[in-house]
Formats: sequence, structure tokens, C-alpha cells
Amino acid sequence: MRSMTGYGRSMVRRDGRELTVELKSVNHRFLDIYFRMPRFFGFAEDTIRKLLSSRLSRGHVDVFMTYRNLREDARAVRADRALYLAYAKALEDMIGMCGSIPDDRSLMKLAMLPDVLVVTEAEEDLEALNALIAEAVTGALDILVAMREREGESLKEDLSERLARLEQMRQEIGSRYPDTVKEYEERLRQRIEELLDVPVDQTRLLQEVAIMADRSAISEELVRLDSHFAQMREMLENGQAVGRKLDFLVQELNREVNTISSKSQDIHITRLVVAGKAEIEKIREQTQNVE
Repeated sequence: MRSMTGYGRSMVRRDGRELTVELKSVNHRFLDIYFRMPRFFGFAEDTIRKLLSSRLSRGHVDVFMTYRNLREDARAVRADRALYLAYAKALEDMIGMCGSIPDDRSLMKLAMLPDVLVVTEAEEDLEALNALIAEAVTGALDILVAMREREGESLKEDLSERLARLEQMRQEIGSRYPDTVKEYEERLRQRIEELLDVPVDQTRLLQEVAIMADRSAISEELVRLDSHFAQMREMLENGQAVGRKLDFLVQELNREVNTISSKSQDIHITRLVVAGKAEIEKIREQTQNVE
């Protein structure tokens, strides 16, 4: 079992190129990938998505990428001849208008005029970039998955402990229920004798108790709880993505416990149900982060 929370970082340097990839994931109903990377890396978006989706099934994943090309041929500088000539003509016109001002033109000063020298980025080798991206993303993904697995182990331990408490609650309710029927019979007998001051009609009394027992029967709910507990135990040991299935089972647990609560008139069972619902809510919160 894995969590949806994790972080992974990888930096790869090769042939004068340096690429850093950071992956950060949090819980989400589906696999949602958001990119923050240089615009010219857009060609690799589909490749990155395939790499991530091959190992992640759920979670919001932020992909951060920073790139530096340190090769000697990474940039080129050229002079904008047309712009330089335009500057030169304008300067000649200014000299004509202000003849008393010394002409201190020099090559460096002309080169420092805006946009006379133009820096251009060399065309990237897409094949080399693809290999760099695949290696960096895979390295970051390995770390991210390992962290999600460690977080998943913590989640598994917590869920297992809470499930054990629910199983104990179910056992106590199952043990307590037969006594509630007997106690109801005794209370009903005493009430009739107090009100009517006559011997109780045993047949009639048993009929009333049978009606009450039928209305408050929770054996089906207890059986379904056992089934849900067994499925959850199996899922906790499953290495696959089980978050959605766990979420569904939590809803079913809540449904069964609510039904038991509505049927029971016993204060002890009611207290057990309240405690059980609190545990189910905590399980629900935890399963929101299970992949």
C-alpha cells in the first residue's frame, strides 16, 4: 500500500548539459500532473506523462524542471548590422546639429547601444535532451515512489490498529445483543405487573419480545461488518492501488454501524457505536491519502 504524498529530486549532468527534476505529490482523486518547466521542453510533456502514469495511479503531481546548457556552442553573439547603421546615421546627424560637442565614439560604446549585439540560443539536440529528461525523471520518480511506499507503511499500520478497534467493537456488540432481548423481556414483565397488578400472560409477553427482537435484530449487519473487515485486511496487505476501494468500504462500514445504531435501544451498544463511528471517520480521513 502506498501513500499519495511524496517528494523526489534528481539532477543529471552530461555533455555540458544539466537538468534538475523535482516531483512533489499530494492526494487527489485521479492522477493529475502539472508542469513547471522551460517552454521549449513542451515537446517532452507526453513522454514525462507516460513515465509518471506507468508507476503512479493517483495523486496531484507537480513537475518542476530547471535546465542549463553550459556547452561552448550553447549561445552565439551577432551584430545587428541594420540597427548599427541606423544608430551610426543618427549619431552623424547629432554631430551635425551639435558640432561643438566632441565626437567620442568608439567600438565598445557602439556595441553597448541597445540591441546592437544579439545573443541567440543554439538549437538544442532533442535526442540528447530526451535521454537526459528520461534519466532525470526516472531518478526523481524512484525517490518519490520510495517515499510514498514508506508513508504507505505508516498509513497501513495506523489503519490496521483502527480496524482492530472496530473489530473489538463488533465483538462487544455481538456479545451484548442477546442480553438486550432478555433485559427487554424483564422490563416489559415488570412494567405490565406494575400497571395492571395481575399475572403476566406469558404467551402475550413472548409475542411482544419476539416482535421487539425482530425489529432490533442486527445479525445481518454484524455479518456484513465481518465481511467488510476481512476485505479491508486483505487490501491493507495488497501492494496495488486500493485507495478507491478502501473509500467505498469505509462508506459501507458507516452504513452498517448507522443501521445498528438506529435499531438498538441499548445504551451500552449506543456507546460502542459512537466510538466506532469516531474510528470510522478517522479511517476515512486516512484513506483519502491512500493511492
